[in-house]
Amino acid sequence: MQIEKEFVFDSAHFLPLVAEDHKCRKLHGHTYRVTIAVSGEVNSQGWIIDFAEISEVVKPILRSIDHTLLNSVAGLENPTAENIARWIYERVKEKLPVLSFVIVQEGESSRVIFPQRL
Repeated sequence: MQIEKEFVFDSAHFLPLVAEDHKCRKLHGHTYRVTIAVSGEVNSQGWIIDFAEISEVVKPILRSIDHTLLNSVAGLENPTAENIARWIYERVKEKLPVLSFVIVQEGESSRVIFPQRL
């Protein structure tokens, strides 16, 4: 079975590796929606994991990048949605081994899933 919990954070960034005339080279911001997916067997309490336990792990990680310039965060010097998803995944997975994948949605219509769901 799989459960998912969503979180939101806002940050600014620019993409230093794109062409000089690319719009994302300029400083800009996004509201990011992050989905944390956990898979596993349902336990005797009737759940895989308490949603509150997911929040306890994820909220401090997202708080560390909320309302920041992502480029100034170690590991996010090139803060593409793909790199942000991997960065979040690595930190959550350390503390939440049942993590399946992370979705990072940038704005209304663009999102990335890491690692890729098969």
